[in-house]
Amino acid sequence: MSHKVLIFKQIIIPILVLFLFIGISNQSYAADITNTKVEQKEYKSKNIKELFKSFYKSTGIHELFNPVEGRLGPEKIEPMSKFSQSFGRIIMILICILLFYLAISKNFEPLLLLPIGFGGLLANIPIAEIAGPNGFLGILYSLGVQNGLFPIIIFMGVGAMTDFGPLIANPKTALLGAAAQFGIFGSLVGAVVLTQTTSIIDFSLQDSAAISIIGGADGPTAIFIASRLAPDLLGAIAVAAYSYMALVPIIQPPIMRALTTEKERKIKMIQLRKVHKLEKIFFPITLLILCILVLPDATPLVGALCFGNFLKESGVVDRLSDTMQNSLINIVTIFLGLAVGSKLAAEKFLVPETLGIIVIGLVAFSVGTATGVLMGKLMNKLSKDPINPLIGAAGVSAVPMAARVVSKVGTQEDSSNILLMHAMGPNVSGVIGSAVAAGVLISIFT
Repeated sequence: MSHKVLIFKQIIIPILVLFLFIGISNQSYAADITNTKVEQKEYKSKNIKELFKSFYKSTGIHELFNPVEGRLGPEKIEPMSKFSQSFGRIIMILICILLFYLAISKNFEPLLLLPIGFGGLLANIPIAEIAGPNGFLGILYSLGVQNGLFPIIIFMGVGAMTDFGPLIANPKTALLGAAAQFGIFGSLVGAVVLTQTTSIIDFSLQDSAAISIIGGADGPTAIFIASRLAPDLLGAIAVAAYSYMALVPIIQPPIMRALTTEKERKIKMIQLRKVHKLEKIFFPITLLILCILVLPDATPLVGALCFGNFLKESGVVDRLSDTMQNSLINIVTIFLGLAVGSKLAAEKFLVPETLGIIVIGLVAFSVGTATGVLMGKLMNKLSKDPINPLIGAAGVSAVPMAARVVSKVGTQEDSSNILLMHAMGPNVSGVIGSAVAAGVLISIFT
């Protein structure tokens, strides 16, 4: 008897469940077919003229020059203005072409400006709704930008490529990285003041906090905090952040020369000591523990940075470290650029707030550079060892571009004065500083 019951349980019941599932699926499929048939419109035969007219209405030319009042945007939430549907899209396409020119002809951050520009180009194509929730740009945005995943993976790759040796050998240069973050908090105040004094720009405190991070010249951090605090401004913030990163060789040198004398620019610093391998291994662990204890909100970015650097310095997982430095970061950079470009749609970018973001970002970046140089001058006065104030400009977290610019300006004054390794100390501390500043802002405004 028990044997028959066992057979019934093991064979008969699964078969009955299977037939029940098939029956329900067939009913559902039949219902879907019925609904589809109801929704389908009866096709009416058309002559050649009507066919061409119908085809013309489905072209981008018709959409660009025949805007419809009240038409919803790709996200199907807010209606688009007639300007955004027509000339706004044309203007944005020209802006994307300008990004291509800067990336290809001027070599301004091509790894990012090309994907961002192409994403913006795709986002402004009418009808296709590539940047909508069901378009592939919208899917990429939801997959890694909206939740902050892509910036974190970028930080892992940056950590794997970063050498904290110069910072460990000369820890006081961390003060230069901290001083350069003044531009972040200064621009926060500037955004609030701009909102209070103008009627066309209206930034909330969360918007102002997200905009202010541009002062650190750190694209991934700017995207991370914008996705948390001001997702609607993400496109403008990202483009501004990466544009100023790309413009480091143009913006920084005049500020550096204006705030230093020729004698200060020629200062030669003593050679850095050799850093032991154990110091490099323990540094990311110590940094992460301090971040956990003091500012947990910054641990997503700082933790990813420390993880990538720890694998590199451990010396036993070269395959993983190499993957993060090359394949992984390259793939994510493509996805990140396209996803950010999806926010360059005319209805989101061509607004007064965008101009405010660009102006505030420029001021913040300039102030960050200036405060870093001024801190370098102060430290040179107080330190027994000579410190070239130029390395303070590398306190912004544009790695390694800012350090290279410092080295170039130094060699222009004295060809034998090599400042690159000295500048890397404040440069990598600036990366940590911008991540910490982002954690502070997120903890305050969320």
